[in-house]
Amino acid sequence: MKYNIDDIDRKILYLLIKDARKPFLEIAREVGVSGAAIHQRVAKLQSKGVIAGSRLLVAPSTLGYNVCAFVSIVVTEPDKQKEVIAALKGIPEIVECHFVTGKYSLLIKLYCRDNNHLMEVLMGSIQNISGIQSTETMISLDEAFQRQVWVKE
Repeated sequence: MKYNIDDIDRKILYLLIKDARKPFLEIAREVGVSGAAIHQRVAKLQSKGVIAGSRLLVAPSTLGYNVCAFVSIVVTEPDKQKEVIAALKGIPEIVECHFVTGKYSLLIKLYCRDNNHLMEVLMGSIQNISGIQSTETMISLDEAFQRQVWVKE
């Protein structure tokens, strides 16, 4: 559901996307409204689903997960997708799963320690899931950038 935001909401979102831990009073000063107004607006943005949450981001490589890969998956039959997704959800290395258009059914993103670990996850877990017909794997050489949905200041 689409929700129309005004310029104040846009500034609040811009500041929170840059730093989700920024104190509301600092945001209030930068936006030019009271701290109470920031609390009310953020609460409304949350209740409308504009703000879906906040989270701590960990750099995978700092924990030894040096290989990022994307795997395109072909599911044998449409009625198998729920089973396949449930099985994929049980593999901790997988951090994202998307329904996609084209010749593939799903696209997943995963992090592994190294190429041997990736091969173990692919051959020992993912490709053994009933309902998966085939996979195609792409290894990310480096992440050029990452960002939230674009909100201009």
